Amino acid sequence: MSNVVKWLSDLLAVPWATRPFTRMMRGHVTIIVLHRLADPDRGIAGLDPRDLRRALQFLRSERYPIVSLERVFRSLAGEAPPIDRAVAFTMDDGTSDQATVAAPLFAEFDCPATLFVVTGYLDGEVWCWWHRVEYVFETTRRRELSVMMAGLRHVVRLDDGTPRAQLARRFMEQCKRVPDAEKLRAIEWLAAAAEVELPARPPARYAPMSWHDVRACEARGITFGPHTVTHPVLSRTSDAQSKHEILVSWARLCAEARRPVPIFCYPNGHVGRDFGPRESATLRRLGFLGAVTNSPCDYATAEGFQSSPDAPFSVPRIDFGADHRSFIRSVSGVLRTKQVLTRHVVQRGAAAPGDPGPALDGFQDETPGLPSSLVE
Repeated sequence: MSNVVKWLSDLLAVPWATRPFTRMMRGHVTIIVLHRLADPDRGIAGLDPRDLRRALQFLRSERYPIVSLERVFRSLAGEAPPIDRAVAFTMDDGTSDQATVAAPLFAEFDCPATLFVVTGYLDGEVWCWWHRVEYVFETTRRRELSVMMAGLRHVVRLDDGTPRAQLARRFMEQCKRVPDAEKLRAIEWLAAAAEVELPARPPARYAPMSWHDVRACEARGITFGPHTVTHPVLSRTSDAQSKHEILVSWARLCAEARRPVPIFCYPNGHVGRDFGPRESATLRRLGFLGAVTNSPCDYATAEGFQSSPDAPFSVPRIDFGADHRSFIRSVSGVLRTKQVLTRHVVQRGAAAPGDPGPALDGFQDETPGLPSSLVE
C-alpha cells in the first residue's frame, strides 16, 4: 500500500472525516461479529482489547445508537420503531476471554451485546473441534502427517517452511466440507498420526466460560443465544442431528440463563452452504425471532428482513475487522459507499474485465468478508 493510499485509508477512519458518509446508513443496521479478544497472560490471540475500546469510544462520541440484537430484530420486523445507523454487537462460541475481557469492556460503555454459546462446550462435554486441530499442529513433533478424510488420504508436510497455523487452517477448511461424523474421525486420526494426546479438557487458552460466567455477564447487560451443542456445520449433519443441535442447545440455554434470546447463530454461517430450509423450519417451530449468518457480510435492513418468510433466519453480520479503523469504516457508511459505487460501476459495465471496481480508500483487503477468526 502506497503512503498516499495508506494516508487516505487512515483519514477515512477519523471521526470528522466519516460524518459525510453517515447518510448512507439510513435504513441500515450494522450487526458486528467478534470472536476472540487477546489475553497474552493466558496465551490467547485475538483482537486487541484496545481496538474494541476505541471502537466503543467512537460510537459513544459520535452518538451512534448501540442497541441489543433483539431490539434490532424487532425493529426490522416492524414491531418497534426504525433505528438508523444503529450498531449491535455479537460474539460467537463462548470462550472464557469473552467473559473476562470483552464483557467488562461492553459494561464500561453501557453497551449491550449478545453472545452465542456452544452449550456442550460450556457443559464440559466437548472442546471446540478447531481448537483441537490447532493444538495438534502446534504440539506435534512429527515432520509429516497422513490422514484419511472422506476416503482420501491427505498428506501434510510440517517441514516445508509453511507456518503451522496456515497448515492448520487448511485442514480446518477441509473438515468443513465433509459430513460431521467424518470430520470428527479425521481429527482423531490426525491426533494419532501426530502422536499427540488430546486432553479431555481444553487447555486454559481454549477454555470456555462457565454457566456462572453467563449469569454474571447477564447482570452486566449481556444477553445469550444458542450456537448449537457441538458446533457442527449443520448442512453436514443428518436430519436428527440438526434438530438435536438446535433443540438441545436452546433447552440448555433456557435452563442456565436468566433471559435467553430466541435468536440462533449458525456455525460457520455461510448462506447457501452451511444451513438451509431444514434449519429455518426447526427454528420457526420453536418460535425463534430469526438467526444470524457470517457470510456474505452485509448490513441488515427492514426490506431484506421482510422480503420472504425465511429472510429473518438469514440476517447478515459484518466482521469487526483487523482493528478499530476497519470497524469505523464499516459502521460509518464509508464501506457502504464503496459497495454502492462498486455495484454501480459494475452494473453500468464500466469496470474492465477482471477489475474489482473502484478502490475508494485502499482497504479492499480489509473488507469484512474475510473473518478475523479461524472458524466462525
